[in-house]
Amino acid sequence: MPRTRRLDLAGVAQHVTQRGNDRQPCFFRDVDYVRYLQDLREAAFKYECRVHAYVLMTNHVHLLVTPTAAGALSRMIQATGRRYVRYLNDSIGRTGTL
Repeated sequence: MPRTRRLDLAGVAQHVTQRGNDRQPCFFRDVDYVRYLQDLREAAFKYECRVHAYVLMTNHVHLLVTPTAAGALSRMIQATGRRYVRYLNDSIGRTGTL
């Protein structure tokens, strides 16, 4: 069953979660958390999203984000995920999705 379509409203704060497949870890070392936040910061700036709060757990992430335009939140999350997965795969010698 597909996930419910995300409400996509500019100027409205939204709670977003991002999980690893099968609830597997997304972060393995302290430097991984730092890298994720760097990637998130760059994507938030690029897509004009305001990140108000975040919680990084070992196997998932919670974000409170206000996008300034419709579609910006999805693009920010997608860009962050793509960049972080590429970094993680290269750094620990794995392949595939996270």
